[in-house]
Amino acid sequence: MFKNTLSSLALTCLALPAFATEWTMSAHAPDGNYHTQNAVQFAADVARLSDGELTINVVSNSALLKRPELKRGVQKGIVPIGEVLISALGNEDAAYSADAVPLLATTFEDALKLWDASKPIYDEKLSDDGLVSLYSVPWPPQGIYMKDEVASASDFDGVKFRAYNASTARLAELLDAIPATIASSEISQAFSTGVISGMITSPTTGVDSQAWDFVKNYYDVKAFIPKNFVIVNQRALDELSANSRAALMEASALAEKRGWDMAVAATADATETLSRNGMTVAATPAALAEEFNAIGATMLDEWKTSAGTDAETIVQGLE
Repeated sequence: MFKNTLSSLALTCLALPAFATEWTMSAHAPDGNYHTQNAVQFAADVARLSDGELTINVVSNSALLKRPELKRGVQKGIVPIGEVLISALGNEDAAYSADAVPLLATTFEDALKLWDASKPIYDEKLSDDGLVSLYSVPWPPQGIYMKDEVASASDFDGVKFRAYNASTARLAELLDAIPATIASSEISQAFSTGVISGMITSPTTGVDSQAWDFVKNYYDVKAFIPKNFVIVNQRALDELSANSRAALMEASALAEKRGWDMAVAATADATETLSRNGMTVAATPAALAEEFNAIGATMLDEWKTSAGTDAETIVQGLE
C-alpha cells in the first residue's frame, strides 16, 4: 500500500509543470465587454501554450487597480500584468495621447497604422520604467452622448461633459463645455445625479453603462479610436521559464489579432444595441462636423508641440 501511494505521488508530480507560476491580471472593462472577454481567452491561451506552467487569473472592471493606478501598480509589482487605456498615460508623457487626438485616425485601418508607428516609441518608454507591452486592442470610434439634441458646438456651451483623460478634457474645453473626470463605472450615477449631461465615449461603453436609461441622443462622430494595451512587469517576465515566456508572447500575438477583429464586430453590434434600446443614433450634424475639424487641427498642433520629436515620428508613420 505504501508503495502504491508513492507511485501515485510520483505520477502526480510528473503531471505537474516544473515551473508553475500564477499571475493575477487587472482588466479594465466589465466581464461582458469584448476587451475582458479577449483577456480571458488570452489567459486560456497562455495556460494551454505553456502546458500549465503559467496561469493568469483575470480580474475585471478595475476591481484591483483603477485606471490612474494601473501603470504604477504593475511597475511596483502589485500585480505583474494589467490592462490600461494608453491615452490615460498622456499626463506623464504626451506621446501616449496620440490615439486621442481628434480626427488623426478615425478608421480601424488608420488606427492600426497609428499603433504600428507609435509602438516602438512606447516600448522604449515602457522599458525605461521596467515594463513591457504585450498587445493592444482598440475601442470603437468615439461618439457623443447628449441629453439634449445638438447641431453645433454652441450647444455644448456650459454643458457638464465627462472626460476620461487629458485629451477629452481639452476637447470639452474647446467646445466650451465643463469637463468632469468620471470613471466608466460611475457614468450612470454621474448622469442621474446631474454631475454630467454629456460625454464622448465608445458605443460599447454606452452599452456597458446602459446609456439609454439616462440619455437619448448618440452622435456617431467617430472622433478618434483609443486603444488599451496590456503591460507586464519586466522582472516578473524575466522570472518565467523560457517556455512560459514563449507561450506568453504567442498568446499576446493571438490576442492582438483577435481583439482588433472583436472591436470591429463590437462597434456595429453596440451601435445597433443603442438604437434598439430607444436611443436616437445620428451622424455628426454638418455644422458640428466643420467645427470638429477646426478643433482637431488645434489639438493636433498642441499635441505636436507637447510631444515634440515623438509626435513627428508618429505622424510620419501615418503618411
